[in-house]
Amino acid sequence: MNLQNRILYQSTNQKLTEVEHLDPVTFREALFNGISPDGGLYMPTFVPQMSKGFLEQNAKCKMQNAKNYSEVALEILSLFLESEIEEPILEQIVKDAYNFPVPLEQLDDSTFILRLDQGPTASFKDFAARFMAKAMNHLKPAGKEITILVATSGDTGSAVGEAFRGLDGFRVFIIYPENEVSPTQKHQLDSIGENVQAVAIDCKFDDCQNLVKLAFEDDDIRHLNLTSANSINIGRLLPQIAYYFYAWSKLETDSDSLIFSVPSGNFGNSLGGELAKRMGLPIKKLIIAVNENDEFPHFLTSGEYKKVAPSRNCLSNAMNVGNPSNLARYFDLYGGTITRDGPIHRQPNLDEMKSFLNSYSISDVDTVSTIKSIFDKYNVVVEPHGAVGLAALEKYRNDTNDHSIAICLETAHPAKFPETVEEVLQIKIDPHKSLASIAYRAGHYHKIDNNYESFKTYLLEKS
Repeated sequence: MNLQNRILYQSTNQKLTEVEHLDPVTFREALFNGISPDGGLYMPTFVPQMSKGFLEQNAKCKMQNAKNYSEVALEILSLFLESEIEEPILEQIVKDAYNFPVPLEQLDDSTFILRLDQGPTASFKDFAARFMAKAMNHLKPAGKEITILVATSGDTGSAVGEAFRGLDGFRVFIIYPENEVSPTQKHQLDSIGENVQAVAIDCKFDDCQNLVKLAFEDDDIRHLNLTSANSINIGRLLPQIAYYFYAWSKLETDSDSLIFSVPSGNFGNSLGGELAKRMGLPIKKLIIAVNENDEFPHFLTSGEYKKVAPSRNCLSNAMNVGNPSNLARYFDLYGGTITRDGPIHRQPNLDEMKSFLNSYSISDVDTVSTIKSIFDKYNVVVEPHGAVGLAALEKYRNDTNDHSIAICLETAHPAKFPETVEEVLQIKIDPHKSLASIAYRAGHYHKIDNNYESFKTYLLEKS
């Protein structure tokens, strides 16, 4: 390829005048750095355009020629990585990563659910974690030991842990808030084993996330070769673009005004949709559906950003995030800058942001009501996170009277939240095959205090 058109990755903090200028880095460097040395998150230097051939083929609804998921993922990821990973290797990576179904389920004439809950840990996090593990394993220098830190509010940790389990040269520490994950999620996290260690802390997810970020800034532990597997890592973000294109390609009707409603916590999932739009996918509106942690809907309405601290504990626990890390990337795309702790240094173009993004906060009461109404109306079972996305879509339609075709992302399998779903619906949830396979696995975790020195000491002892 023409190296002048090569995509590199630069920090979201590089627009700050007080920050030392850093040159953009390659995908490999960004992947293993986790975050930039200046504390910012990596973003591509430009967003590539999807080929007209791909868009035209699917716009004509030639369903018999529709690509399977790994083919779509290869087409998307090769645009970003063609200078970094040889196409035959990238093709094998995506084939190995995406060996499970990705159903698009129709509710009514204008509403669909994209089931991202069929992977090995029954969560949408499998799409990013499996690709990231395989890409890292290919790109890692021989003989180098890598330490992966991942803060989780439930699903990220198990997806990352299972993806890296047993891989030589990788140590994985999963840090989670002890009292804010479901029993099923906790057992998944604690029982991965081998080179993966679960760490429980009596705290909020935002506290776990902050400990990870502080570790990256600490020169005393730089020798551990730290990287992150949270959505702050660009290797987690890029794979999440693909399922927006795939969902659109599976529609049996032509749609140039598509709506996506995305259950959102740290905002990496919805950011995949933002980038898909910028690559040429005809998305009309992106609805960022949050639970009672309503910092972003408040920002869109007022222009003032105030993080929710401490974050509010809701039924959709994987979204209990009061200060989403990926806001830094949203701000960057819309011409603004916001740093880790929340202060806005440069306002984004709010009018442009609001023209594409809507955001609604959904209460636990509405979450439960939606689980019940979807089951009563369609005989379809959704869990709390998917219910938040569906409830937000309903609020959007009521506000705008816009009934364009909409796809809601179901981000986890109902069997991960049997306590809530079974109580609401008074039915027994069938187990997901991957969850059944770990049911009898022994669980073990370490518990540490909620302060950085305890966390640092633990990492040094275990590494």
